[in-house]
Amino acid sequence: MTQKPKPLHSIKVDGPIPAHLARSVIEETLRAAILDGRLPCGTALRQQDLADLFGVSRMPVREALRQLEAQELLSVTAHKGAVVAPLIQGDATETYELRILLETEALRQSIPLLTSADHERAAAYIEELERQHDYSEIGRLNRLFHMALYSKAPNRRLLRLVEDGLNEEERFLRFNLEAMGLGKLSQDDHRAMLQAAIAGDIEGSVKLLVNHLNRGVDVITRFLASPASQSRKTSR
Repeated sequence: MTQKPKPLHSIKVDGPIPAHLARSVIEETLRAAILDGRLPCGTALRQQDLADLFGVSRMPVREALRQLEAQELLSVTAHKGAVVAPLIQGDATETYELRILLETEALRQSIPLLTSADHERAAAYIEELERQHDYSEIGRLNRLFHMALYSKAPNRRLLRLVEDGLNEEERFLRFNLEAMGLGKLSQDDHRAMLQAAIAGDIEGSVKLLVNHLNRGVDVITRFLASPASQSRKTSR
């Protein structure tokens, strides 16, 4: 009987890690593995196993896991310890209601401070999205476009919360976008938001963002209730 490969075996560590970089290297390595699916939902991450993998003590591992938990990529359970968090599930409406509150405020704060370089960067992400057919890249570029518009918000804690929500959406899209059968995604919403931001129309841009996110939650809610979604859950 063949044994299933352990998820941690998919993570490669190149050489010893300098002590002062250990926490950040572990955090970024695990974050990338969670986002790209090498560490699937429900995977238990034990501190000693990670310390052995990275060749470090448990202290930087513990600190990295705390950071990932704060980003809602991990959850802590009584018997398993740190576990890779689930993708968006039946609480999609509540998740997006919170995102709307956070992202509209970040957009309001950011628009007056955006530069032409910021506008050009956001436009470049739209062009990449137009050409992209890789579902993993679509989720990543979507996150980068939104963060380009929010990036100048002076409230850095707000920005961290916003990016946590975008990371959650990126993970969901990475594994479900093809099954949702959406085909090529229209960039009309993104273009309109960017044009309003360039014009300095804060409330117009915020209204476009709210409509954009509401359309997203409608699509995701319908998908989660569909037979296709249920069959994917049982097959995992």
